[in-house]
Amino acid sequence: LQGIFVLGLPYALLHSGYSGLLLIVLAAALCCYTGKILIACLYEENEDGQQVRVRDTYEDIANACCKKLSPKLGGIVVNVTQVVELIMTCILYLVVSGNLLSHSFSYVPMTEKTWSVIVFVTLLPCVFIRTLKIVSKLSQLCSLVHFVIIVVVMTYCLTQTHQWSWAKFRLSVEFEDFLISIGVIIFSYTSQIFLPTLEGNMKNPEEFRFMLNWTHFFACILKTTFALTALLTWGEETKEVITDNLPSFLKTLVNLCLLTKALLSYPLPFFAATEIVYSCISKGNPSNYKFPLLALSVRGSFLLLTLLMAMFTPHFALLMGLSGSVTGAAMTFLLPSLFHLKLKWKKLSSLEKCADISVFILGFLCSLAGIVCSIKGLLEVFG
Repeated sequence: LQGIFVLGLPYALLHSGYSGLLLIVLAAALCCYTGKILIACLYEENEDGQQVRVRDTYEDIANACCKKLSPKLGGIVVNVTQVVELIMTCILYLVVSGNLLSHSFSYVPMTEKTWSVIVFVTLLPCVFIRTLKIVSKLSQLCSLVHFVIIVVVMTYCLTQTHQWSWAKFRLSVEFEDFLISIGVIIFSYTSQIFLPTLEGNMKNPEEFRFMLNWTHFFACILKTTFALTALLTWGEETKEVITDNLPSFLKTLVNLCLLTKALLSYPLPFFAATEIVYSCISKGNPSNYKFPLLALSVRGSFLLLTLLMAMFTPHFALLMGLSGSVTGAAMTFLLPSLFHLKLKWKKLSSLEKCADISVFILGFLCSLAGIVCSIKGLLEVFG
């Protein structure tokens, strides 16, 4: 819940004003709610009235909802959406890495795209990752680096309280900028694709709802505090990646820490995306799953795809907004509410039905508007 993309929140808050604070809180509440109803879809009542886990993955839920139309249609839609979201996450890591290196070594005559290629070369060993054990160790180091970064940025902001002014906070905002900010905020909360696996591996699954409440509560507090203090410190000068605002003596150090975090973060979504593809291939022909050349080809293709996308769309906030509006909204709001209505309709109260329908409509409208505005913003940049 507290990934590197939290660095784009101050910029999102700059373009959404006071309404952005409400959005961060509302997004936390809605994401927490949809996480709960998604997990509820994994369970069915047995003859004794007890809840029994009859499904294991997001894909299983989707297939159960679409089994009358097509036994595998729902799973295909979910898998495609998951892979797209994971690939977009990988692309964003490359984009932000190029940005960080470019600003850290501005005296070197190299563009962000060139730096992204250098980062890409360092990530080539990812094609040889075959188990989650390596990825988990990298993720542990990533969490430690992220904590250091947040502490450094927050500490600097707190030393600048003498120049804070609420006048730096926008009251009126541009509607299109506001919609892009929605996508950025949503993307910073997306975690639904990992929840079924997380809940299934908990020692006490009955505590899942309690855990989800507290993690989203603390995530909301941390995101709001971080975004607000950064915006009050730099105001209209707030950059897409907030570390670009730090003074030179801190910026290089923090940017190198962020680069380390981005490199350590990349393997997890990359591994997850390739595993989804492999699982689909293995269902069709199990022997293909173990074929080394095929595995290397798929991983190599995914790695190259992320580089090409990073080269053509080197704009962190716009790309993050587009990702949040497309895959983030679908996996976080649209599909969980739709699946919950489909599987639990007869057992839901009128209030619960209204809540699910409201979340679906809100998610659809935000997604549609965010897609249009993000694409328009990207076209304007390229134009």
